[in-house]
Amino acid sequence: MKRILDIGQCNYDHSNITRFLESHWEVEVDRTHGWTDTERLLSANKYDLILVNRLMDQDHTEGQAIIESLKSHEQYSNMPVMMISNYADAQEEAVKAGAVPGFGKSALNSSEAQNLVDAIIG
Repeated sequence: MKRILDIGQCNYDHSNITRFLESHWEVEVDRTHGWTDTERLLSANKYDLILVNRLMDQDHTEGQAIIESLKSHEQYSNMPVMMISNYADAQEEAVKAGAVPGFGKSALNSSEAQNLVDAIIG
């Protein structure tokens, strides 16, 4: 079973993302809302994929800052990280920071989103 960490999603989006993932792969999805709880879970678990919302649901921190923090920590830098955003510029910035190409919520049930995730956890 693959393990995925979903960071910064509201309840509605987290449910949709989890349903999408569970419908295509055998996964366990954990959830955090910002850097503090993310770091706590990362210190205790290994993840096959980390999904980061463009804006954190609770404090509206930019997801880019989370990605940069993940990629700057040696123990997390090799974990695949994917930005969840409909905005092309946010996707480009995430990739520049070391993320793998991601997708937006509007593409959640598309073959494109499935192919991007499958390339990581397939």
